[in-house]
Amino acid sequence: VYVFELSSFQLDLTQKFSADIGVLLNISPDHLDRHGTFEKYVAAKKRLFEMQAGQGAVAVVGVDDEASQAVAASLAQTVIPISAKRELDAGVFVRNGMLVDCLDGVCREVARISTATNLQGTHNWQNAAAAYAVGRKLGFSSEKIIKSFHSFPGLEHRQEAVATLDGVKFVNDSKATNSDAAIRALQSFDNIRWIAGGRAKETSFKHMGPAVKSVKKAYFNGEAADLLAKDLPSVAAAQYDTMEAAVAAAFREADAGDTVLLSPACTAFDQYPDFEVRGRAFCDQIKSLGGNA
Repeated sequence: VYVFELSSFQLDLTQKFSADIGVLLNISPDHLDRHGTFEKYVAAKKRLFEMQAGQGAVAVVGVDDEASQAVAASLAQTVIPISAKRELDAGVFVRNGMLVDCLDGVCREVARISTATNLQGTHNWQNAAAAYAVGRKLGFSSEKIIKSFHSFPGLEHRQEAVATLDGVKFVNDSKATNSDAAIRALQSFDNIRWIAGGRAKETSFKHMGPAVKSVKKAYFNGEAADLLAKDLPSVAAAQYDTMEAAVAAAFREADAGDTVLLSPACTAFDQYPDFEVRGRAFCDQIKSLGGNA
């Protein structure tokens, strides 16, 4: 079994790629500087399914946003819907932290996914539902798939639990280069010291207002610091020139039980070559304080 992660850029240019199982998790506005319009961005994503050929092709599609719902409804091949937010009559969904399998015509609860340490947040429950659907189509047992969820160590720069110092948790979510990704991280933790900023992809962050309820204080940095502070006046915040300065301030002010969350909602290009270098710089700073990052 070969697993490919394909970006909209790659799909836009690919002429032939017939996946046995194609997976689309969700669609939100992104990379519009490349694609021009949201409709063209959706069309690039949909090419994954348009290139599928042959009997038995399967599309696993998240149906928690309208654009993905429309894609799922338009496909001729077998579609397995997945959801982390609502109950389905078919497919795989998560209800109150419980993974429900409806693949065989009868819905059954198979595992409590909310106890998987490195799959926190509804977005990760959606990831788990997709992985479960794919695993079942590949012939793996429910038990083996569920066991893998609980042993999953997490991924670097994606809500990566870096260290806990004096009761303060540090989380590296440097991969969150847009507001949608940052919102998902903000909804996954409590008592947050939020490190955000960099080079903005978006012209406004006002829509993030409801997501900052769990933020005790924000530490905005880089080119987007002014815009973030202006658009999110409900959150206590300070501004810094660099990510390092913002992190240092958050370290000083954090209390036991807080989570220092690097989830920038912006690209790293004003200060770093990419989000990976930014995430490693965050981890290095924690190491210098005695954390095992």
